[in-house]
Amino acid sequence: MTSRAIEVNLTEKTALITGASSGIGAAVAEALAANGASVWVNYPDEAAEEDASAIVSRIASAGGRARMVQADVSSESDVMTMFEALEPDGLDILVNNAGIAHASPIESLEVEDFDRLIGVHLRGTFLCTRSALRIMYGQNSGRIINTASQLAYIGAPGFSHYTAAKGAILSFTRSLALEIGGRPITANCVAPGATMTPILADVPPDMLEGIRQNIPAGRIAEVSDIVGAYVFLASDAASHFRGQCLSPNGGDAFL
Repeated sequence: MTSRAIEVNLTEKTALITGASSGIGAAVAEALAANGASVWVNYPDEAAEEDASAIVSRIASAGGRARMVQADVSSESDVMTMFEALEPDGLDILVNNAGIAHASPIESLEVEDFDRLIGVHLRGTFLCTRSALRIMYGQNSGRIINTASQLAYIGAPGFSHYTAAKGAILSFTRSLALEIGGRPITANCVAPGATMTPILADVPPDMLEGIRQNIPAGRIAEVSDIVGAYVFLASDAASHFRGQCLSPNGGDAFL
């Protein structure tokens, strides 16, 4: 048996990262580009266009390659249009990262809020995966990386719809991994712990401190703590990972 150094070389690879105009998605786009990939930065609407453009500019300034593409991933027509734009270049890496946050106790949860959250997280993951597979099957190669959450395992009061969506993404990923079987296409998850992204911007300081105190590492993660899991799963080194979930969470939950 021989061993070799683990290398991440994504040169000549094309990646689509959904929800990449901020937070973890933006950091993943930059990290994949830094390792050689040509990235598509997806953003949901005009309100996020300026942020997406800033990410593309930052990648270009660092010597990387990036383009932006608008699509609400919960919309079948938007997703189909997005994939029509990128299909000529192929697709080697899909990162299903788009997500929204909303809190409500179950007895007060409005159906439209439930549907919207499930639509972006779960329906979006399905729609983008379906379109990506049609390309990856033709290439006979690819990486699909879905964003779950440690809350899918441990739950959270006020976030039943969010945790349900993330739990469903875990299950979807496992079934997908079994379905694609022996093909050289992998499907895996990343389930981050609490991370300093715009989603936490409105959380009161005392609540953030309570979260921090429960993390053995002693701090809430920065996005830089999270992106390595995505880069690894996108690399050749992860070719034997199928239907798995990596959880960078500072020891907050053991999955």
